Order: sequence, then structure tokens, then C-alpha cells
Amino acid sequence: MEIVATRLVRRPDGTEHLVLRRARVVVKRGPDKGRELLLEKPRVRVGTAPDCELQLTDEAVSRYHLELRATDRGFVLRDLGSTNGTRVGGLQLVEALLDGPVVLELGETRLQISPAEGSIEIPLSARGSLGGLLARSRAMRQVFAILERVAPGRSTVLLEGESGTGKEVAAHAIHQLSPRGEGPFVVVDCGAIPPTLIESELFGHEKGAFTGADRAREGALEEADGGTVFLDEVGELPLELQPRLLRFLEGQEVKRVGAAQHRKVDVRIVAATNRSLETEVSEGRFRQDLFYRLSVVRVELPPLRERPEDVVLLARHFAEAVAEDPRTVVTPEIEGLLLSHTWPGNVRELRNVVERIAVVPELATELLQESAARSEARPPSIGPLVGLSFHEGRRRWQEVFERQYLVAQLARAGGVVTRAAQSADLPRQTFHRLLRKHGLKDD
Repeated sequence: MEIVATRLVRRPDGTEHLVLRRARVVVKRGPDKGRELLLEKPRVRVGTAPDCELQLTDEAVSRYHLELRATDRGFVLRDLGSTNGTRVGGLQLVEALLDGPVVLELGETRLQISPAEGSIEIPLSARGSLGGLLARSRAMRQVFAILERVAPGRSTVLLEGESGTGKEVAAHAIHQLSPRGEGPFVVVDCGAIPPTLIESELFGHEKGAFTGADRAREGALEEADGGTVFLDEVGELPLELQPRLLRFLEGQEVKRVGAAQHRKVDVRIVAATNRSLETEVSEGRFRQDLFYRLSVVRVELPPLRERPEDVVLLARHFAEAVAEDPRTVVTPEIEGLLLSHTWPGNVRELRNVVERIAVVPELATELLQESAARSEARPPSIGPLVGLSFHEGRRRWQEVFERQYLVAQLARAGGVVTRAAQSADLPRQTFHRLLRKHGLKDD
């Protein structure tokens, strides 16, 4: 009986959901033997920290050791930069897509993960776009559904994901869909501002507060009163400044550098990071209490290589912004080349490549070869498969190939299934079946 078993269900009201079989985690050995957890939430964490859904007392286990996350591919296990690692049969894992019963080794603890009765549902948005985000993949429709639910509220949101996945665009979408949409949206890049200036950037300063402060200045938190502040790369925030941000989150009061009085403001915080804040907390570089306040809602934006069906859609969108006739930029041949890359720079890199092709179309092949060279320097990771048997890992790798191959053939055929099937030398019925299998075509 597999753990990984997803299917798409369409409800009578027209909404769509991914149905994912539940799983159970049982401590089979170690100080917490007998403790167990039923996987029925989108994300659960295992570690010694009090807020972990499965809290352990093993001293060899990190505060935030690993997480298990429900995705459109099934449950994904990810080590959170633990000190002693996560192993299966002595082999250390970084990330793995769970299958059948598996025993994990964490210090002196052994965890068994196995299928359980029942299922959980992951709602998918009906939208093909959200603010400036554009997608058709299930992974992004899952993200859209979360953003739609959290946008109207006041809760802080932590956006996670690799560089270039669109975290700032997602933050702006949250702002636009909220009651604050007509108010200011202020961006603070915590990684680009010198540590000596970031306090003034956030909280403002009074005249004479420090050398060069020749006039009073309001900071981003005052400037955004009635709106939203987006803290990009919040993991770069200096440790000594983190208590001030925590106090602001708890009281919504700003005290400028050099001022005696606090000022009341009404600001929602959306933060983003491309690193694991759990790891930063475990290593003492980020305050745990601030992490709690920032991660009331957590949303992870998937990398572009995990949603190839969005590549051509996005490329055409970027081409429309820079060319009179986008078809001269994103030709069928170019589409095939775009789909052959892993895009380590994600959506940002794809946009840059498309814009450069639009300016100098005769250099299209050369530009894509440059991108290919960068992609080859970062080949597709086999990490998610190493926790499986050889035969199961090979089967999963074949599924990755099938999905990308189908997307590429459809792109070359302009979306015409019959033409794509002919190009692939497959019966049309077989091509349709494969499209449904990989979620590229509705039942």
C-alpha cells in the first residue's frame, strides 16, 4: 500500500481538490518510543522544539529536525539542516518523496512512516492568475488557494522558496486581495541594506539622531500605515534588531531612532526568505519567538523545474510585454529549448532570457546555450529518490521524464494533442492517457 497516492476530485460546486492518502509516523525506538503522529495537515515538523507537531526528547535530534509536507506529488520529507542528519539504512537524506513504509533514523530515534486509513484534501484554486502570478500547474494552484484564503485577514505571512520564484509578486498579490489593497505597499530588502542603516530604514529617525541625520524621516513601517510592508530576505535581519521587530509585531507601535515617543500604526507584515528559518533558529542566528510571529501562515513557492507546464505559459507572457508579435520570440523550437532547462534562477531567469531573445533574436540559440550551461552546472537532483529502492527510484525518474516530455511535445505542437501524439509516435489515446496520468489534462 503506497503512501503517495493523489487524485484530482471535482466537487459539485465546481471546486477542485487533490485527495492525498494519510500517513502515520510512529516512534519505534528511542526515548519517545510509542509516540505517534497522524499526517493530516499540509505541513508537520519533527524535532525537540515545543512547537513541533511531533516533539521528541532525543538529545541527538535538532530543534527543527525535519518536515513532512503534503504536495501535489504526495508527502515530501525534507531535512531542515539538522545537526546529525536524517538517514534511511545509513544513507543520509536531504529530501525524499515518501513511498511505502519507511524507517527514518534520527540520532537514537527510529521513526516508521506508513500508510493510514482515510485521506486529506488539498484545495486547488480555479484561477489561472493571481495578482501578477501566472500559472496552470497544480503546484501553483495549490499556492493560489492558500493566498486567496489568507489575503483578507491580518495574519503575518511567511513566503518561502528559492530566489526568483516570485515571492515579492506573491506578497503584492496578498496586498491587492486584502482590504488594504488601496493602501501603500512598501518593500524593505533586508539583505540589501547595510546593517547600520536598516534600523532607520524600518523605524525612521529624528533629526540629529546620528551623524548625517539632518532631518527627521519616517521609516517603512510608518510609511506603510494602513497598508503592507514586505520584508524581503528577512533571514538577513541583524540579530540585534530582531527584538525591535518582534515588539512592533506585538504592539503595532513605532519608535523612531532618537525619539522619545511611540507612534501607533496599522501595518500588515508579509516576509520572505530563501533559506530555512528553522535552521537559522537552531544555529542561533534568528530568534525563535520572532520566527513564531512571522510564520503564522507559511506558503512555499515551488521552483520552476517542478512545474514545467508553466514554463511556456510564462515565456509567452513575458514575450507579450516586450514584442509586437510574441510568436516571433517564443517559437515552437524555442519552446522546446526552454523546456529542456532546469532554470536554477527560476522565473526571474526565464524572464531575462525571453527579454534578451526579444531584443536580439538572432542570438536566441546562444542565449539558451548559456542558460543550458548554467542548468547543467546544477543538474536535476536525485535527492528525492534516494530513499527509495532502485526499481522504485527508476520508476519515479521515468515519471519525471514522461511529464517533461509530454509538456515539450505539446509546446512544439501548439497544444494540439493529435499533432503532439504523432510527433511522439504514440497513439492519440495513449497520449491522452499519459496527459491525464500526469495531471496535464482533466478527466
